[in-house]
Amino acid sequence: MLRYWIAYRTLAGKEIHRFLRIWPQTLLPPLVTTSLYFLIFGALMGPRIGPMSGVRYIDYIVPGIVLMAVINHSYANVVSSFYSAKFQRHIEEMLIAPMPSWVIMAGYVTGGMFRGLLIGALVLAVASLFADLKVVHPVLAAFMAVMTSLLFSLAGLINATFANSFDDISIVPNFILTPLVYLGGVFYSIQLLPAPWHTLSLFNPILYMINAFRFGFLDVADLAIETAFLIVGGMTLALGAMAWFLLYRGVGIKH
Repeated sequence: MLRYWIAYRTLAGKEIHRFLRIWPQTLLPPLVTTSLYFLIFGALMGPRIGPMSGVRYIDYIVPGIVLMAVINHSYANVVSSFYSAKFQRHIEEMLIAPMPSWVIMAGYVTGGMFRGLLIGALVLAVASLFADLKVVHPVLAAFMAVMTSLLFSLAGLINATFANSFDDISIVPNFILTPLVYLGGVFYSIQLLPAPWHTLSLFNPILYMINAFRFGFLDVADLAIETAFLIVGGMTLALGAMAWFLLYRGVGIKH
């Protein structure tokens, strides 16, 4: 087990060092982008929109924007790094090493989670400049952030496994992930949606993550929190099993 720990620590450390080394490209842009969200949607438009679910609008959107950063960057870190390993052919070094599939998966996922959660924390720090931050249920909010980061790190690994070009790793974020995030209640309550859009929104898993995370901050939610944790937990287990199976069988890697 000691050699597995050394392999995991080395791989996870490499992944973390990779994005920290290029911090102007990985850490700075999301802070600029989210600052614009808070300035435009919160400070400028918020007073015109008014309270949302009994909460100041700028305070209402903070949890959604923070979790949006966690989702995007957990996913992006793993999908880009793992596909680069495939493209540059140094994934083969890990395959021939005495390192099981679950260690490879854990190393890449840890790097993705670290980046997602770090950027989430930095965005939260930026939010404190614009909003009156309070966390009613800190343990619940932290747990949902960790689960969400884990889920989308696994999703990024699966996408990278199937990808055959750099274009393939951008299809899911552009055409699936981004629409689901923006339609997941980041900037609004789904109680405002008329039928059938309200019903259709219930099939968006990101809606449950954002609602549970917002409940941790504001004690406000549109959906049952227990349902949110069951859905996120179930999806995490399913994607974890799928990612391990793909690595174990060498799908998209061994030819």
